[in-house]
Amino acid sequence: MNGILTRTVARLLLLPILVMAVAILVRGYVNTGDGFSAGVIAATGIILQFIACGHRNVIQKLGLSGLAPIAFVGVLITFLVAFVPVLFGEPLVSHFPSPAAEVKHLGTLELHTAVLFDVGVFFLILGFSIVASHIIASEADARPVGEHG
Repeated sequence: MNGILTRTVARLLLLPILVMAVAILVRGYVNTGDGFSAGVIAATGIILQFIACGHRNVIQKLGLSGLAPIAFVGVLITFLVAFVPVLFGEPLVSHFPSPAAEVKHLGTLELHTAVLFDVGVFFLILGFSIVASHIIASEADARPVGEHG
């Protein structure tokens, strides 16, 4: 198992990594956010915890046992943002408000469907990455020591 220094550093890095992921989610590269990168960064922080502290301990301490539904919620949000405009006669993945319309703001964050789409992608990537990592780690734990392939 990893030493106390490794576990301590990993724990100290988790919050800054998650804060950076949220910052990238809401501001992104072009002011609409970047859900994919934010999801990968957040998942990396949690996977770092898996490596340093053991995946079972992290799942218990952080309450991550229900991340599969988070991935499903992400898929649902992205599909809704993509397909609901079709119901109103608009092209697929049309964003509201339209480019010429006034955009509502929450502080400096512009509220439009592109942000909602990024949130869906964030949940999808985060949920999938953590569940896949947990499955891989569980399979590795189930193998007898020395068994390969």
